[in-house]
Amino acid sequence: MSLSAMAATFVEGKDYVRVEGFSESHTPVLREFFSYNCPHCFRMDHTIEEAVGLVAKEVRFERTPVGAGRNPWQMSQLAYYLAQKFNVTDQTHGAIFKQVQEVAPFQSEADVRQFFVSQGLKADELDKAIASSDRKLAMMTFDTEAQLSGIRGVPSLLVNGKYMLNIQGRSSAEIAELVQYLVKQ
Repeated sequence: MSLSAMAATFVEGKDYVRVEGFSESHTPVLREFFSYNCPHCFRMDHTIEEAVGLVAKEVRFERTPVGAGRNPWQMSQLAYYLAQKFNVTDQTHGAIFKQVQEVAPFQSEADVRQFFVSQGLKADELDKAIASSDRKLAMMTFDTEAQLSGIRGVPSLLVNGKYMLNIQGRSSAEIAELVQYLVKQ
């Protein structure tokens, strides 16, 4: 079904909800709220990545890891921060998911550090990044974005800081069409 045919069937309150959200610095933006500790996020990752691939020319994709006040989830936020900091997100995203979901969740900074050392990063550079004020700011930003978006669970997709998508049971193509529709709103 084409975008124009699908657009007529998108219904606020069913396919998406308008949220207070927050202003994005760049638009259009598709933001995923997720956690490496969430089994549903792990299962949905491939579908979301496919959807992102379908809209990549039209939409900037950002991820926000959710800590939810739980230590293992906060350690996963740290892992995401480090992957971003060292520009290895593309190479490590799937490996972090597999580590957390199939081996064992990170319980400490030392666990996260060891994971990245095993991925070829230098221990001393990791130590500096873990102890940095940039890390603290990034973690606060992640938490603030999650709070302002009003998410109730993960994974959640937010378009332009104001449209929360209902992705339950949707294919990557359906998600992409909904994103394309909302970007034009």
